[in-house]
Amino acid sequence: MKKKSKPNGKPVQNSEPVIQLRLYVAGQTPKSMAALSNLKQICAEHLDGKYKLEVIDLIRTPQLAQGDQILAIPTLVRDLPRPIRKIIGDLSNVDRVLVGLDLRATEESVQNIPPPEVKVLEAKP
Repeated sequence: MKKKSKPNGKPVQNSEPVIQLRLYVAGQTPKSMAALSNLKQICAEHLDGKYKLEVIDLIRTPQLAQGDQILAIPTLVRDLPRPIRKIIGDLSNVDRVLVGLDLRATEESVQNIPPPEVKVLEAKP
């Protein structure tokens, strides 16, 4: 089986997105625009291009809210990897968004990790 290659002869890497995200917004309200802006910044800083983002405007297509059971907007839905995660709000709290997307451990789980053992050696004169 022959590998796919770009016109320059280099092999094409598998460009499957690792994380699939859907952001449900309501037109261009301040909260919707803030959520989109915050999400783009989070993706740029923490996902290194390994994501697929779909923005769904419920003003234009309200029937799409039923599929993900959207009750409030803006809402971010992470479909893949499973389990499905939902985050409601303007996504301004980066740490909570990262925890919600399973990209960072919660403070509680970090606190339960025992600190590394440290030995202090004293120099003898």
